[in-house]
Amino acid sequence: MAAVLLAVGGCTAHRTAVSKDGRKTSADERGTAAALRGITLPSWNRTDYDSPAAARYLRDIRAAGAHWVTFTPTWYQTHPADSALHTTEETASDGSLTRIVRRAHRAGLKVMIKPHVDLPGDVDRAEIRPRDRAAWFAAYRRFITHYADLAADTDTEQLAVGTELAGVSADRADWAKVIAAVRQRYEGPLTYAANYDEYRKVRFWKELDLIGIDAYWPLSEKPTDDPGRLRRAWEPIAARLAAFSEQQGRRILFTEAGYVSQRGATTAPYSWTVSARTGNAEQAAAYRALLDTFEGRRWWAGVCWWMWDDWPDSGETPAKLAYSPHGKPAEQVLKEKWTR
Repeated sequence: MAAVLLAVGGCTAHRTAVSKDGRKTSADERGTAAALRGITLPSWNRTDYDSPAAARYLRDIRAAGAHWVTFTPTWYQTHPADSALHTTEETASDGSLTRIVRRAHRAGLKVMIKPHVDLPGDVDRAEIRPRDRAAWFAAYRRFITHYADLAADTDTEQLAVGTELAGVSADRADWAKVIAAVRQRYEGPLTYAANYDEYRKVRFWKELDLIGIDAYWPLSEKPTDDPGRLRRAWEPIAARLAAFSEQQGRRILFTEAGYVSQRGATTAPYSWTVSARTGNAEQAAAYRALLDTFEGRRWWAGVCWWMWDDWPDSGETPAKLAYSPHGKPAEQVLKEKWTR
């Protein structure tokens, strides 16, 4: 699959930003508000964000209680060892991304842009390990500063500087240069979306405003729709995250979290294909357990769920089995928790 609200970014530095009314605000002012409530609306094709369904999806996301939506423009590289990044027909066009950010704002939603770099087929982006790292990071700076400029031009409220790039995310000096280049163009809060098994290896958290984690921890060995059991599974993870947040001096945002509506989803939350059997009750229990576990913890900056509906005619996974909570008991959990 491989989000910050100015009041959400937990940051100990005293960097200032400019609010929409022109007032400069310190990071300390922005660090104590309620947790982010977000849902991702990914794109798979150049024109997805111009789909006639876009307005309806944004209204539905807002009606579910979300205050944020994440968009995911994606570039590609041909081989894990390559240094070049390029757009394809699966890359959301700049025009469509600009238009949907503005449409989201009109719908009352704040926006995170979370650019992805992917490989062909089913190869995991964590496998990216370029032969020429200097050339790759130069290409990556061009890629991410392109979206920093777009985020600045559209008043996007938050930007992720990368997503699940475990093969290169330990390179502190190179990422520091990337982040510095982004900050020259974009004044909003920054995060990086580390996979759940990657975040401890990242060496540049203190260059950012938030620790981002794609929270796909397996929670059970067998299928379960018992929220209590799932909460108990979260507790040791939450304890480790609290300690890590304190160590780094940053709040932790779940830049992604989600569960397919399949039996066994909690055994492998990162998988699209756990089972051919529906598991709506298990998906809903997992949503409830995550929110019950983390809401109210000051070090936790919120969650951006993966994901809302696929675009018409674009989904490879049938809707009844997909990550979307739309029209399922998990959506009712969100409305119960987020609109009360």
